[in-house]
Amino acid sequence: MEQALTPEVAAIVKPTWHYMGAALGFGLTVIGAGIGIGRLAAAAAEGVARQPSAAAQITAAANLPLFLLEGATIIALVFGLVVVFLK
Repeated sequence: MEQALTPEVAAIVKPTWHYMGAALGFGLTVIGAGIGIGRLAAAAAEGVARQPSAAAQITAAANLPLFLLEGATIIALVFGLVVVFLK
């Protein structure tokens, strides 16, 4: 037995789907950034462990992708906040 939503309930429920989408986007963004940063840091640590004399070069080469990944994550979170607050 299906019950149809009353207009009052539909007015409350329908406009809130963008919050669910924003929350899903926030979660996926943070999970993806965490995985990417973790893998990059693990690879850099392994490289330093294999060749300690090149630690400065490996660290310098790993910093730029880390900063770019963090910047892309912040931009994605800002877009999500724009969706939440401007809807």
